[in-house]
Amino acid sequence: MGDGSGLRLNMNALDYGILALYFVTVLGVGFAARRAIRTSVDFFLSGRSLPAWVTGLAFVSANLGALEIIGMAANGAQYGAMTVHYYWIGAVPAMVFLGIVMMPFYYGSRVRSVPEYLRLRFNRPTHLLNAITFAVAQMLIAGVNLYALALIMQALLGWPLWVAIIIGAVIVLAYITIGGLSGAIYNEVLQFFVIVAGLVPITVLGLVKVGGVNGLMDAVRGSKLGEAGLHAWQGTGSTDNPLGAHWLGIVFGLGFVLSFGYWTTNFAEVQRALSAKNMSAARRTPIIAAYPKLLIPAVTVIPGLIALVTVKGLGAESGDLVYNNAIPLLMRDLLPNGVLGVAVTGLVASFMAGMAANVSGFNTVFTYDIWQAYVRRDRSDEYYLRIGRIATVVGVVAGIGTAFIAAGFSNIMNYIQALFSVFNAPLFATFIIGMFWKRMSALAGFWSLLSGTVVAVATYLLYKLGALSFNSDLEESFWGAGLAFVTVAVVAAVITPLTRPKRNEELEGLVYGMGGVDLKGDVLAGDRVWWRSPVLLGAIAVVLAALFYIPVF
Repeated sequence: MGDGSGLRLNMNALDYGILALYFVTVLGVGFAARRAIRTSVDFFLSGRSLPAWVTGLAFVSANLGALEIIGMAANGAQYGAMTVHYYWIGAVPAMVFLGIVMMPFYYGSRVRSVPEYLRLRFNRPTHLLNAITFAVAQMLIAGVNLYALALIMQALLGWPLWVAIIIGAVIVLAYITIGGLSGAIYNEVLQFFVIVAGLVPITVLGLVKVGGVNGLMDAVRGSKLGEAGLHAWQGTGSTDNPLGAHWLGIVFGLGFVLSFGYWTTNFAEVQRALSAKNMSAARRTPIIAAYPKLLIPAVTVIPGLIALVTVKGLGAESGDLVYNNAIPLLMRDLLPNGVLGVAVTGLVASFMAGMAANVSGFNTVFTYDIWQAYVRRDRSDEYYLRIGRIATVVGVVAGIGTAFIAAGFSNIMNYIQALFSVFNAPLFATFIIGMFWKRMSALAGFWSLLSGTVVAVATYLLYKLGALSFNSDLEESFWGAGLAFVTVAVVAAVITPLTRPKRNEELEGLVYGMGGVDLKGDVLAGDRVWWRSPVLLGAIAVVLAALFYIPVF
């Protein structure tokens, strides 16, 4: 990325003061959360005690990592308005589905993680396979967040890459090791507000600079994207559009397989809902998160378009003008001191939120699903609490290692989508078929998950080796995810009739329509009011997502 001098921000003492204040606050939150940790459930799941608005904001914040902000602004500059698909069809419906349909099974069966659900529904081999692939995926994704943070620190502040990687890692390590999931979650709520405060000025000052929304639209028409950059669905009858994607790929690949795979089975997200205080709060968690998610394109996609039309030469193959630098370049060009400090702090916060979600997911799955299940059983709770803290350190150190893998990709968002298509799509397919088809056997669960993963990896490798051709890296992710899903369904359909199903009593609370899920038992009086109904809140979010498409159709 060059010497970074072209991106260097003119930070002054006030800006650095704001950043330092944020670091102190984050560590303070970790120490405050520590007082509530007595058992491993307190450390890994906040003792299942948090209110819905806290877990809801943490849910959206855990996803609002660096990737989201840097990556979606990069996509906004590269693909234009089509980037909104990642929010309105590619997130909101899946978040609502998680809250209404799937949270009752997760929360009601009292599982401590997503792999643990697979152990109860299928068998131990399926459980171990998922625990290992999940742990690997979290380490790779934590590395992406850490690398992106280091890039920003190097470019904006002139810190060497390795210094930035280590400082970022140490602060995340400190507040999770000290405060556990509560430390991560309360910091994510704080980070949500800091991130928004950092991004809003970029959008507002950018729009002022280009002459408002109409000025931006005219400028985009005159850019290399042209008129196509202003539409989400036009041109998707073929692949002749900026994203190179057909509407079938967008609806099935992204809107169904990739998005449902990510939101409903990604434990780093689900963990936030599992820490809610009761069933109603757990179900509302992802639905409350859907509302801010609807609006986030205003601070990611719009700045991407502003960067496209104001930064000369954006979209270079390497150097300071790669798409990933859209937001940093705007910060350099638009923000006065003071506001600059808030924006840099917001970016740092976003990386930490993303990495903290990966690490807190990793330490829980490693401790409960790998160590306790297969290495050392029947030890004391203090022992597992200690293992969890050690796993946190291991996770962060591994993240530092995988940060250097991420350095090999020019658009980090493409790398992350490839990871999702390999790790999440086969898991989601196994999950959803097992949850709705009670006949599916334990062996079918294992072999379908394994074969789906193999197909997704093979599709990616064949594309990279040139044996398969797609219009873009993102189109490969859509196809890889779709093929993995179909493979899982076919293998499950072939193996299930040949193997013995589980007994009905073993499936209670784990399969749709089998009973055992109590939606009302722990509802507090205040949760009975009509406007707290998960179904109503979810329906409104989906309708809004559809309406938001109208201006950019």
